[in-house]
Amino acid sequence: MAARVFAASHLSGTFVLRSGRTADHYFDKYRFESDPVLLADIVEALVPLVPAGTEGLAGLELGGVPLATMLSSVTGLPAFFVRKQPKKYGTERICEGGDVAGRTLLIIEDVVTTGGQMVLSAQDLRSEGAMVEHALCVIDRGGGGAEVAGAEGITLQALFTMGELEALGPAATPP
Repeated sequence: MAARVFAASHLSGTFVLRSGRTADHYFDKYRFESDPVLLADIVEALVPLVPAGTEGLAGLELGGVPLATMLSSVTGLPAFFVRKQPKKYGTERICEGGDVAGRTLLIIEDVVTTGGQMVLSAQDLRSEGAMVEHALCVIDRGGGGAEVAGAEGITLQALFTMGELEALGPAATPP
């Protein structure tokens, strides 16, 4: 499956990451998240990584939302959708989908680099009364995200590391 994720999402060029860092390659998560067959296979691979005791899946805007939705349909756990900023209308909530107070939530993210947004979202969820000790992502870029999360009491587990995907190299790139 790593070869399929690499082939679907690896791009070469110059890209500015959310962290502000510049990279010469990029994993366009929307390419694996918009492929229904590949997305379903990724979610099946994530199921065994969901920690025991998880009571809800907190999909981070935007890339974590399709993953959390699909993972919810497979596990039966409720999905919640965590915004970067609350809307200025409607419910004006940072977390949509129901009350998270008292629930043990698993943060769901697509790609993690520095872990900054994951930590901010965990803090938002905790301020609403949720317990957040674990996060799950498809790709850990190896930019310090696991360490940043760990400093906040969150264990990050990735389906793939950037190193694993990079090791596939051009052999995994479609013709």
